[in-house]
Amino acid sequence: MRRQGRSGWTLGVVVGGVALALTGAAMVGVSSASERPEASSSSVGTITCPDVESQLPADIPASAQAEVDRNLTLLQTQISEAQNRLETTVGQGGKNFVQNAILGPLADKRKSTIDRIAISIGRQGTKPDLPADELSVCVVDKDGGAAPAPETTAPAAPETSAPAAGDADNGSEAAGQQISCPDVESELPAIPAQAQAEVERNLALLQTQINEADNRLVTSAGEGGPNFVQNAILGPLAGKRASTIDRIQISIGRHAERPQLDVAALSVCKLA
Repeated sequence: MRRQGRSGWTLGVVVGGVALALTGAAMVGVSSASERPEASSSSVGTITCPDVESQLPADIPASAQAEVDRNLTLLQTQISEAQNRLETTVGQGGKNFVQNAILGPLADKRKSTIDRIAISIGRQGTKPDLPADELSVCVVDKDGGAAPAPETTAPAAPETSAPAAGDADNGSEAAGQQISCPDVESELPAIPAQAQAEVERNLALLQTQINEADNRLVTSAGEGGPNFVQNAILGPLAGKRASTIDRIQISIGRHAERPQLDVAALSVCKLA
């Protein structure tokens, strides 16, 4: 059924319940040499991201501290994983490979994590108004100069070990096919009335994401090399869907038991 279906280098996370060392600065964080990826990254550049920790309020509720710490750590893990992929995929893909397959997916993962930080603080106090769209975008810093990432309409994708079943190797082979995604709505439990509007907005967004990916499939026919469709279309779509499905779970969980959806499975689409 075709339907719906930024953390800087210096996170400064303090474990053991000790308060975060916040600076209050609203600038891109730059790590020290010891916090950057290993020296092997010098030939391909180093991924740098805006500092999220410095954007957080100073008075994080004690009951939210552990969850905030976990998500700040996750932001650093995401950067490390993206840096590793940057180094191990040198020479792959076309001119936009790094953006479509590495920086874009990283941005979407970061945005979802930043949203969770804001939500966790908001449950116990005033929800911070974090500029998640800006904080999520990272760049590749080469020789000390960060090159802005090119504009892209596909900013997201979780890592996948192989193209989903039915994927074509390139845009030309995908001609005449459409994108098919798992149905999310049928997996939802009874939705509390207070969450209904937000859930419906996100279900509609899932369909919009499919429509946009379908359009890109048509307009990019013949572009790229092997795995172009996976790296530039299906992968980014999966990342967007994962974030949207997670928001659906969170919205329901505010008013009832949070559903435990198989987000990884529901986010992956294929060509049909």
